[in-house]
Amino acid sequence: MSRNGRADALTVRARVIDPSGGLDEPATVTVEDGVITAIESVATAPEGLVLAPAFVDPHVHLRTPGREDEETIASGTEAAAAGGYCAIVAMPNTDPVVDNASVLEALVERAREEAVVPTGFTAAISKGQRGEELTEMAELAAAGAIAFTDDGRPVASAGLMRRALAYSAVADRPLALHCEEPTLSTGGQMHEGAVSAALGLAGWPSVAESLMVERDLSLAAYESRPVHLQHLSARASVDAVRRARAAGVRVSAEASPHHLCATDELVRTLDANVKMNPPLRTEDDRRALVEGLVDGTIDCVATDHAPHARHEKDVPFEEAPFGVTGLETAFGALNTFLVRTREVPLATLLDRLSAGPARALGLPVPRIAVGEPANLVLLDLEAEWTVREDSFRSRSANSWLLGRTLVGAVVKTVAGGRVVFAA
Repeated sequence: MSRNGRADALTVRARVIDPSGGLDEPATVTVEDGVITAIESVATAPEGLVLAPAFVDPHVHLRTPGREDEETIASGTEAAAAGGYCAIVAMPNTDPVVDNASVLEALVERAREEAVVPTGFTAAISKGQRGEELTEMAELAAAGAIAFTDDGRPVASAGLMRRALAYSAVADRPLALHCEEPTLSTGGQMHEGAVSAALGLAGWPSVAESLMVERDLSLAAYESRPVHLQHLSARASVDAVRRARAAGVRVSAEASPHHLCATDELVRTLDANVKMNPPLRTEDDRRALVEGLVDGTIDCVATDHAPHARHEKDVPFEEAPFGVTGLETAFGALNTFLVRTREVPLATLLDRLSAGPARALGLPVPRIAVGEPANLVLLDLEAEWTVREDSFRSRSANSWLLGRTLVGAVVKTVAGGRVVFAA
């Protein structure tokens, strides 16, 4: 079977877990012509092998167009396939910004030719992501926009955000929101707290995020529109989402592996590869994110894969850009730091990596069931591997995990009935 061929006569024997379908048992799964044709229970399965619905990433930066030296559609989706993903959604903060139908249509066509896994594209909420004038949302939706976001920048104007919510109803697409109050975060290099004080670095307070979370949830409630909140990092943000959902607000939320697994203590190294937006916060914030992941307040894990060229990160911490890669390390990191430590059940993690993000953005939910298209990931929960720069399929290696040994690896990924990765 070729790496990128149809999954003809693929047979896998493993512990099969599909949380959304209530499936967790040793079984043999058969795929023929890209479709699951049989699931047969067996007495035992190879130790450590798990077959699950492949992952969906609602938040990826492919740097195309404009910075293909950092990532391309081809390299980014190769990285996604190696990470166990059967679908990804790209952000619009490119050069030029994806704020008109011609740019979007060119990307959609390019993805048809180059993408290894299905790739959707978001469009900007505001023209040029300047927060001044709305894009033509209905036209962009017709051209294929999955959702609208100014990710990388907040929509600072409450009035513009309210209008965006109203127009998103016409376009019938969700808004994915980067929640940041810029007058509180400007100049911040890391989380504002004891570590920033010790290092003498300008702080970025958590209230800069949670204040905007509260504002956007209030507007969503007032306009009766759904919203998706991106890369939450603070306890107060999780609490706000929990309260809003209990009050009937339609909100989904994501957290990234680095915020779920690490804290601002890592910044003591002054390694620019641990500089991200929003910044790593305290252990209390991290625990709140994990609690939210477990109880469903946070629906999904999103990598916020943000590649940067080596020379951009190889500078003093204060001068480096924000952002880390994540597609190829997400499962290994989450299994190592959350599942093996018993903070998060494996089935819960698998749901938040697959069904949760798909539902949040209205995408098809990967399922393990007879008759379903094969979107599968085979995992070895016991495999140990070390994160090394020369092993990345991404064009950039600005990982917060370089040199770390992880437990849990992707063995095979099937996306849309095609084997797109095999270790």
